[in-house]
Amino acid sequence: QVQLVESGGGLVQAGGSLRLSCAASGRTFSSYARGWFRQAPGKEREFVAVIDSSGGLRSYFDSVKGRFTISRDNAKNTVYLQMNSLKPEDTAVYYCAAGRFGHLDSDFGSWGQGTQVTVSS
Repeated sequence: QVQLVESGGGLVQAGGSLRLSCAASGRTFSSYARGWFRQAPGKEREFVAVIDSSGGLRSYFDSVKGRFTISRDNAKNTVYLQMNSLKPEDTAVYYCAAGRFGHLDSDFGSWGQGTQVTVSS
């Protein structure tokens, strides 16, 4: 099992940027794909981005393409989500996850506790 801890959330104005980090411990970090999901109040959790174990393959939710970038540093056991040009509709709790490369909750077996991102208009 992989333990995941997110950080970097906060309050930002529309058009601003934030970088989320997710540190991993436990079983071999580099062998897992890593994903970011988010859940807004009253909505289901949705896929945001995923990166494969080597960092060579990435996929994004359509609404964040060109604004968000997922990356990973296997030497630091950490995955990042750089979020630029933030919009109020990006407001949500953001969760990182570890598992296999995919877009579904069921593709991931380990989850962090979440970090709040709030974008003011």
